[in-house]
Amino acid sequence: MTSLTMPRAINYDQRPMLVFWEVTRACQLACRHCRACATPDALPGELSHEEGLALIEQVAGFGRPYPILVLTGGDCLLRADVFELVDHATGLGIPVAMSPSVTPMLTQSAIDTMVERGVKAVSLSLDGATAATHDGVRGIPGHFAQTLPAMRALVAAGLKLQINTTVMAANVHELAAIAQILADVGVHIWEVFFLVHVGRGEATGAIPTGQHDEVCHFLYDASHYGFTVRTVEAPFFRRVVLSRRAGEQPSGDLYEQLADDLVTRLGPPRTRSGVHIASTRDGKGIVFVAHNGEVYPAGFLPLGLGSIRDTALADIYRDDPVLRRIRAADFSGRCGMCEYADLCGGSRARAYAATGDPLAQDGACGYVPA
Repeated sequence: MTSLTMPRAINYDQRPMLVFWEVTRACQLACRHCRACATPDALPGELSHEEGLALIEQVAGFGRPYPILVLTGGDCLLRADVFELVDHATGLGIPVAMSPSVTPMLTQSAIDTMVERGVKAVSLSLDGATAATHDGVRGIPGHFAQTLPAMRALVAAGLKLQINTTVMAANVHELAAIAQILADVGVHIWEVFFLVHVGRGEATGAIPTGQHDEVCHFLYDASHYGFTVRTVEAPFFRRVVLSRRAGEQPSGDLYEQLADDLVTRLGPPRTRSGVHIASTRDGKGIVFVAHNGEVYPAGFLPLGLGSIRDTALADIYRDDPVLRRIRAADFSGRCGMCEYADLCGGSRARAYAATGDPLAQDGACGYVPA
C-alpha cells in the first residue's frame, strides 16, 4: 500500500518506497486466497519486541526519505505491542500504515488509537459486492456486514483508507459494484490484487490470461470516480494506462459488461483519472520482512534473501544479486524483450510461482513486445 505522499525522485537501488513487515502470522480469519496461510496463533520464531524495535531502526537506516513502514499480518492488531512499535517508528519520523483484519479487534477504540499514535493510512479487504461473495472468500459468515461499518468508521476518523480487492473468477463480475461501494463510502485508494498461486491462493480460481487486460482497462475507467487505483502483481496495468492515454479503445465482452455496469451505477466519469504507475515491482521499491525476520522481495514472492537477525535490511535490499537483477529489468522471455520492461517488468511473484525463476516472463500478460 502506497497511500502516503513520497518524493517523485527515489533511487530504488538505494531504498525502497515500502517496507512491509508481517508483524505476526496470527489471524482470526481463514481467507481462501491468504498469501500467509495465517493461523489462529502466532508462530514460533516471531520477532521479539526488542527485535521489532531494532528492525524499525534498520528501516530508518535507509536514510531520508524514509520508506513507508506497513504493519501487516496475519492481523497486525493481534500483536500485543503493535502500538508501541508504531510509537517507535513515528518517533523516528518513519511514516506508518497498518493493514488489520476486520475482526472484533478492530474496535472504535483501536481506530481512535491509530489516529492518536500517528498512523497515516489503513487498508482493509473487500472481495465482493455481496455478502455471499465476500463471505465466501473470507471464510467467515457475516464478515461483509462487519466490513462496511469498519470502512465508514475509518473514513469518519480521518484516516486515509485503502481497500484491497483480489480479482478472481468468483468476483470479477462484481468489480463495478465494488467500485460503487468505494465511491459511496469515500474510500481514497482501491488496490486491486491479481491472484498469484501462493499460500491458500493455490486453491483459488484466477481469471484467464485473456481477461487481465480487460480488467485493467475497466480499472482505468474506475479511476475517474474519486479514488486512486493501483494494482498488485499486475504491473501491466501501467502499460494499459499509457495506451488509454494515447487513445486506445478497449474491447472485449468482460470489459464491455464491467464498463456498462460502472456507468449505470455511477454515471459519467466524475474526475480526472487517478492512477498509480510508478515503476516499482517486487524487489524494486518494495521489500517484505516476514514474522521471523526473513526477507523476501515481496509478500507474494517467497524467495528468501536472508534474515534481519543476521544482516541489516538495507544491505540485503541493496546488495542481493537477485534484487539487483530485478531492478535492472534483467528478465528472460517476453518480459526481457518488452519496451515496458522497466515501467512494468511483469509480476516477479507470478513468474516465480510458475517457473521457479523470479526473472522469467510473467505468463499472465498477453502483450507481444514490439
